Amino acid sequence: MHAIIDWIVQTVGALGYVGIFVMMLIESSIFPLPSEVVMIPAGYLCAKGEMNLAVVIALGTLGSIAGALLNYYLAVKLGRKLILKYGHYVFFKPETLEKVEVFFKTHGSFSTFTGRLIPVIRHYISLPAGLARMNLGLFCFYTGVGAGIWVTVLTFLGYFFGQNEALLNEHLHTVSIAILVFIVVFGAIYVWLHQKKERKKRAKKI
Repeated sequence: MHAIIDWIVQTVGALGYVGIFVMMLIESSIFPLPSEVVMIPAGYLCAKGEMNLAVVIALGTLGSIAGALLNYYLAVKLGRKLILKYGHYVFFKPETLEKVEVFFKTHGSFSTFTGRLIPVIRHYISLPAGLARMNLGLFCFYTGVGAGIWVTVLTFLGYFFGQNEALLNEHLHTVSIAILVFIVVFGAIYVWLHQKKERKKRAKKI
């Protein structure tokens, strides 16, 4: 394990800032490259004084946005055609696509933001956003906010605990649980506010 970590640290160090951007672009697309193996070593290199913390976080976030945009446009250009043509083979009907589009028109911002904080989902949340043709400005903003939080957390974990694997794993586990709790609480508040807004709309129509 130590040999793998050392190799990753050396790779990030050798590729420099451009490497962070490119690897986070790959991580944010459909390829299963964990962001932990990029940003935590980068944070460790910041602690050693070999990289600048602010630049690392900025490029990690921008790389995530770039990868998300790649998925977004992939879904815009090919997603609808492929689903309408082959979706019935996996029980995905045109009516389901319409529901996805309606959902993202109403809840796209919330879904994009929270999706960037959830493992596995962060790789694919851009696809339904592209299918629904979510407003590009909002998509980039909420992707950037969600990705920025996650990138910052990982970078600081590497900065403070990069040399101690046990402490790093412990704090990463704690942070992951804290983020999931945050999403649940934030989601509950979001649903409550949305329902309250809908009740007011119905009341005005009466």
